[in-house]
Amino acid sequence: MRRKTSPPAPPADLGRRERQILEAVYRLGRASVAEVRHEISDPPSYSAVRGMLNLLKDKGHLRIETDGLRYVYVPVVEAADARRSALAHVVRTFFAGSTADAASALFELSDGKLSRDEVAQLSRLVSQASKEGR
Repeated sequence: MRRKTSPPAPPADLGRRERQILEAVYRLGRASVAEVRHEISDPPSYSAVRGMLNLLKDKGHLRIETDGLRYVYVPVVEAADARRSALAHVVRTFFAGSTADAASALFELSDGKLSRDEVAQLSRLVSQASKEGR
């Protein structure tokens, strides 16, 4: 019988170092303790990183796979789903749910440095959303 697990806590509820380690695993896709230590600035000891990775596993953010003799940590939630969830949280929290306000803020951050391909992609997305009534 499979054990029921609760969904992972939102990353916003993680401590600074936990978020830093989880972000490193997402950037790498899958990572050993040593790879995570190499990826983050001013890393704590090997055993501290291993402990935090196991804590993130216990919280439901990571799972462990074996790769030969080493353990490799892998995100439970696909990166695209995690991005959508995090962005939805930011839009709700800082933009009162307004996607337009959030998009405007992103455009301001780009300082007009969007490539033609990026502008074309955004135009297609807006056009598609309009056709779908979103």
